[in-house]
Amino acid sequence: DCIQYQSLTLSSQPYLTIQTMPATFPSHRNSKTSFLMLGDSLVADYNWQQRINNFIIHNCGVPGATTHELLQSLPRVKAHCPSAALLLVMIGTNDIFMENYAFVEDLKKIIITLSREYPQAELLVNSLLPMQLPHLGKNAVASMNEQIHTACQETGSCYVDVYSKFIQDGGDLFQNDGVHITDTGYELWARTLLEHIAFLVESD
Repeated sequence: DCIQYQSLTLSSQPYLTIQTMPATFPSHRNSKTSFLMLGDSLVADYNWQQRINNFIIHNCGVPGATTHELLQSLPRVKAHCPSAALLLVMIGTNDIFMENYAFVEDLKKIIITLSREYPQAELLVNSLLPMQLPHLGKNAVASMNEQIHTACQETGSCYVDVYSKFIQDGGDLFQNDGVHITDTGYELWARTLLEHIAFLVESD
């Protein structure tokens, strides 16, 4: 496991507890089938290896991570996972929670850095999910996803629109805090990722 938990409550409101931790990344294995996943607790809290078993998953999600913290961690990521065939970045949820709406600039730096460090890899950038927080305006997440999509177009990376899949599904996808997701939500997310991966394979 590449993470160690240490709880830190950043708000007196009960609906969300953010966690931070030092990250210890997994050792590199087979570069031809390695899938490096980067993000926060939404990435960290799921057994992606069991669901996406045709890749060797390096789950380096760090609960509580912000976009800037992920950007700063990239040298350590590269040192411990020097090559990969596929990369996923899913970050920004904690920035939104802390009302940092300028995080897309750091996200673009992450994409550019990963594209340079892993030039042969396919890079997927996940949309934010339609989280349900009292302080968010109705279209706040959709607006941020438009900016993320634009960043992907500008950097030549692949935008994965999981947001729309969640909106269209309308099922029991979120836990009570309105941010973390249920097994049903993860199944929908994983299925969407696999669709994108299959498209990339067919395009090669």
